[in-house]
Amino acid sequence: MSQISNILKRDKGLFYNDLNAECEISDKSCDTLLVSDFTEYNPLHNGHFHCMKTAKGMFPDSLFVAIVPGLFERSGRGIPYILPREVRAEIAISVGADIVVEGPPMGIMGSGQYSLCLCKMFQALNTDYIPRGYKPVEGMDEILKRINMGHHIASKPYKIVDKTTNEILLRGKLEEDNYVITSFSNSLSKIGFDYKDKFVFVERIEGVSGTLIRESILEDNFDNVLDMMPQKTIDVLKREIKSDGIIYGIRDEETILNTANNYSFEELSALNLFNDKLAQNIIDNRPFEDISSLEESILQGFSSHFKQRILSIMENPIPKKEISQYIDKYPSNIRVLGYKDKKSLKKFKEKVRNEKISLY
Repeated sequence: MSQISNILKRDKGLFYNDLNAECEISDKSCDTLLVSDFTEYNPLHNGHFHCMKTAKGMFPDSLFVAIVPGLFERSGRGIPYILPREVRAEIAISVGADIVVEGPPMGIMGSGQYSLCLCKMFQALNTDYIPRGYKPVEGMDEILKRINMGHHIASKPYKIVDKTTNEILLRGKLEEDNYVITSFSNSLSKIGFDYKDKFVFVERIEGVSGTLIRESILEDNFDNVLDMMPQKTIDVLKREIKSDGIIYGIRDEETILNTANNYSFEELSALNLFNDKLAQNIIDNRPFEDISSLEESILQGFSSHFKQRILSIMENPIPKKEISQYIDKYPSNIRVLGYKDKKSLKKFKEKVRNEKISLY
């Protein structure tokens, strides 16, 4: 069995363990300030490092907790990560994070679903401050100001709305990083989390190209990206390339084709993000002998990454009903992927509201 098949099999077991677990919440009181950042670290580059350093500089005595997406190792775009999460956690700890915890399974969820899970994680961690990188564009300053006033800001089709005052703040769409901020505001409002003055907005730095970084990894040549990442990231990437530990772009094709070729209409239409039309189109065009022919039968969805997300769902065919139940309970268990030292771990356990904390 391949490395990716082993990871997916293991993570499916973790998913159902979490689904069947009962969340235990306590009302803890602790003087420790906890700064919590959600970042994929795919891989950790200077933009991530800048955001971390800025937040740690503002709150030097705080506990910095990084939430790194976990189960199934697929991004919100549905694309396999470059490194498994335990390796991403290793890098984060080495450059300054105190604790790294496992975040939600982004690759099998819709954007609103994982945004809701992330916000429930912020709440469970008893988060005091949330650093977030943003790109300065016209109208964004007003949006950020309203969010830190505690207003309920939501992204609607082609406009950004202040639901607290019923004002339209911006017409049009926001770029990804800025959209994530408004999505957090919307989800945090839904769960009743008071985020007034909790966000630390950090302007994105220039000179970091994810495309060039990915190319350097595939080519095992980092000459053009040496100034884009901390040295620790480069060292770990080189190590993982040498040990065949890079999982970027690798899928469990056998499981995907089995789902596409053998699942019934009812089973396909019950999967997350699927509808009857998509399920029927797959059935009408099967059998599929390879992934490329299957991709052609996946109807274009609401985003440019929809086909990749559907592949990830067929790779991990969990019914949408169970995904919904998982979200309702999330996080039933907080898994620590890495920690700086025992003192930091002790402070973390004293601060966090969830009673179920396990080490990865």
